[in-house]
Amino acid sequence: MSGQRLPTGVVEARGNKHFTKAELEERRNSEIKPITDNIIAPAYLTKRQKDDFYSISEQLKQLNIVGNTDVDALARYIVANDFYINAVKQMRKPEIKNDPYAFDKWAKIQERYFKQCRASANDLGLSISSRCKLVVPQPKQDKPKENKFKKFEKRGDSE
Repeated sequence: MSGQRLPTGVVEARGNKHFTKAELEERRNSEIKPITDNIIAPAYLTKRQKDDFYSISEQLKQLNIVGNTDVDALARYIVANDFYINAVKQMRKPEIKNDPYAFDKWAKIQERYFKQCRASANDLGLSISSRCKLVVPQPKQDKPKENKFKKFEKRGDSE
């Protein structure tokens, strides 16, 4: 079974395959490009969550990763992250720390939201490993070759 089809830019940057110009053009035209003209935070987010939503969506738009169809997935990530942070804050309270049953209850809640955050982050390219799979690597820029005979060149000013 073959792996997931990589974007054309990734294949070109890696230099593993050689395509004709026609193949490259056909492949680029068949790739799905995200539409980013209507990315609006869902109404069920709080004001602070909407601020987070727009901050993250702007960064993902710059990487050409997020589109209009990803709005709900990003919102679910924001909500799960918010609940995770709340669980962490609850676990820091002295009355929760000193009660093993309450602490265990909050630890389970924290774990549940951590798993949701991690799964959403991987889907959206918010983790390092998932972003490496999505972002096109930049090709190495070769330095101009130095003339190895330049040191033997005669200068006209010493004559």
